[in-house]
Amino acid sequence: MPLPGAPLNPPLRDWQGRWAWVVGASSGIGRATAAALHAAGARVIVSARQAGALDAFAQEHAGSIALPLDVTDLQAVHAAAQAARAHAGGAPALVMYCAGHYRPQRATEFDLTEMQRHLAVNYGGVLHLLDAVLPMLTAAGGGHLSLVGSVAGYRGLPLSLAYGPTKAALNNLAESLYLDLHPLGVGVSIVNPGFVETPLTAHNAFPMPALISPEEAAGHILRGWARGRFEMNFPRRFTAWMRLLRCLPDACYFAAVRRATGA
Repeated sequence: MPLPGAPLNPPLRDWQGRWAWVVGASSGIGRATAAALHAAGARVIVSARQAGALDAFAQEHAGSIALPLDVTDLQAVHAAAQAARAHAGGAPALVMYCAGHYRPQRATEFDLTEMQRHLAVNYGGVLHLLDAVLPMLTAAGGGHLSLVGSVAGYRGLPLSLAYGPTKAALNNLAESLYLDLHPLGVGVSIVNPGFVETPLTAHNAFPMPALISPEEAAGHILRGWARGRFEMNFPRRFTAWMRLLRCLPDACYFAAVRRATGA
């Protein structure tokens, strides 16, 4: 059994010349993390639906490769995975899933189309990626798979009816993946940010405590990989409280959330 604080994954510290594939890299956390990886010496492949944003990234970061992709299209994900494998000459050292969709929603304004869109992008897209990359990662006996969740997946929250359940699913999925893949030499991590200033959080009409920039988020993520962590949650001044709330009895939790949010 690992000692408390011991790395749960092989630490990723030296990125020089290593290949990283970031899915969902057109803006926000994904783009900032791709830029930080490039600055650390990695060869970066960036994917998203917005081809123009990807081309701009590649022009600004020499040696990067733009690979446009709609994660809801299984065949397109498989084709992109094969292209990424060809560029990298094998399985990339890192495959990061950061594609996401978010619109605030309450049960009193239930929108099935939006619920299904959240499911297709935030969870279904991950399944498409796993179908495409797991064979190459397990065959290589190495590499690292990182999923971007959210502290909104810890427990139910107001306005998170569509978004929160998809992120809760990613947390559970990452834990199961870790148990299966760690013995095979494949690293797995889950990134659970608090509020980060991105196009997604721009939809929020309420004050967001401890809001940080995408660049700050990317710094937390790279430090987490360097330390071999399974979960990265940040900023800790906010996420520590969110983790604590998971331990409260249901009645206490619901009362605390109502007091804090006015829900």
